[in-house]
Amino acid sequence: MTYDPYAFVTPAPSFLLTSSDVVDGAEKPTAFRDPQIGGQDASPQLSWSGFPAETKSFAVTCYDPDAPTGVGFMHWAVANIPAAVTELATGAGSPGIPSVTLPDGALTLPNDVRVRGYVGANPPPGSGRHRYAFTVHAVDVPVLEIDPDLTPTVLGFNLHFHTLARAALTVWVDSAE
Repeated sequence: MTYDPYAFVTPAPSFLLTSSDVVDGAEKPTAFRDPQIGGQDASPQLSWSGFPAETKSFAVTCYDPDAPTGVGFMHWAVANIPAAVTELATGAGSPGIPSVTLPDGALTLPNDVRVRGYVGANPPPGSGRHRYAFTVHAVDVPVLEIDPDLTPTVLGFNLHFHTLARAALTVWVDSAE
């Protein structure tokens, strides 16, 4: 079941998000998890289509709303992906400034562990089943002017005012007991 963490705050029409690496509603494969639990910290391949014609750029986020923090946990946040780009390859979220696998101009913000890139799932023991929502936002401007040292929360605030449509897919991981 797809979970859209932004729907409550900013309702938006949807478009299609698919992946050759993960399946919406299924368990997240090990490769896309934290190395501490056998993963590779690789972000999954993502492809999107059916977004509004007036889209000027995209933003991509990965969020765990079930992290025991009171505010969830942001695993990845990228803005300013050019509108001509409709796919990110497996591993595009590899840390780096800028990531060599993201398109020119893309801005990766520090996630909740202050890494500029994707960090894989590793739910704390005993915290239950976690959702990992990958979301692609169709944005109405080519560039969101965000300080590159700010947090994904600032990106979310800007997306509230600039999202034309949104696509999401959700995968699951159970915490260790």
